[in-house]
Amino acid sequence: MEPADHNDHEDDAFVDAEFGGEIELEIEEKVAQGHYSNLVVSNFNDDEFIMDFAFIQPNVPKGKVRSRVIMTPRNVKRLKRLLEENIKHYEGKNGDIDSNDSGPVGGFNISFN
Repeated sequence: MEPADHNDHEDDAFVDAEFGGEIELEIEEKVAQGHYSNLVVSNFNDDEFIMDFAFIQPNVPKGKVRSRVIMTPRNVKRLKRLLEENIKHYEGKNGDIDSNDSGPVGGFNISFN
């Protein structure tokens, strides 16, 4: 799947190599609006990864989970590869991303396992 170079909210389609064909995806308007997150809390067990995407306001020691995503370990690994490809593409167009984190808790990924 090629990285998206657009921000429209039309139905999207991609080719799934495992499925062997094109899959059409629909997105409801409310979901298409998305949620901003500056913190991800990740946890896992033998069968799944649970990722809570939260927003924490600056100088406020309290946040709110905006979305919870639960995935199989195999799909988390696929997501990792997809993100690595998209970051490479992004940095190729826009330059290196400054990874010197100054986020609300000094990091974006926290894991309690």
